[in-house]
Amino acid sequence: MKLKLLSITLLLTLAACKSHAPDASGPGTAIDPPIRPNPRLAAATGFDFYLLNLSWSPEYCHSHPEAAECASHSTFVLHGLWPQNKDGSYPQNCGNGPGSQTGPDASRFSDIYPEPGLLEHEWRTHGTCSGLSANDFFSAARSAYQSVKIPSQLTNLSSQTSLSPEQIAALFTQATPGLSRESIAISCGHNYLTAVAICLNKSLHPIACPAVRSCRANSVRIAPPR
Repeated sequence: MKLKLLSITLLLTLAACKSHAPDASGPGTAIDPPIRPNPRLAAATGFDFYLLNLSWSPEYCHSHPEAAECASHSTFVLHGLWPQNKDGSYPQNCGNGPGSQTGPDASRFSDIYPEPGLLEHEWRTHGTCSGLSANDFFSAARSAYQSVKIPSQLTNLSSQTSLSPEQIAALFTQATPGLSRESIAISCGHNYLTAVAICLNKSLHPIACPAVRSCRANSVRIAPPR
């Protein structure tokens, strides 16, 4: 994605968005989103499912403390809700999507995107492929994000620890009823945790991930919030 960005912080943040597949090296009942999804979600066409990417903020903030997200010392933050296909491909930059000319109202979504430039990027690159208006798309992204409970073992982390990808996934399935191991992909870089991704259907309920690679490291180092 060759975008001319206004700040180096945003440029570095977007680098993680170049590939939807997590680095291969190195949520009984489905989850009910706390905000009722727009009914047009399920009717969206042009892709098969969504990938909800939750970035592990401490890893990014370790080298980019000036980033807007780092001021709150968060753990997992919303990177994006990305339309995906079962064959591993994904649509991008569908500029003729509903509302693509006006874009999202950044003030409505500052809770999930404190950096307006990232919000605009996520809309242009991914949201325009959803079949939704900009504000509907980010309302859906917020709903999906809030439906996943972050494990207390990670929110209360005070020092660096190491866990296997299976152990990290297990923490999420224990914290969020209805979330299965098959719905989760762990992303790592240089054996450090960088993100957790969750595969969702078009109604924002978890599904088994098709064609989404996960971290292959035996043990992943997890940096604490700063």
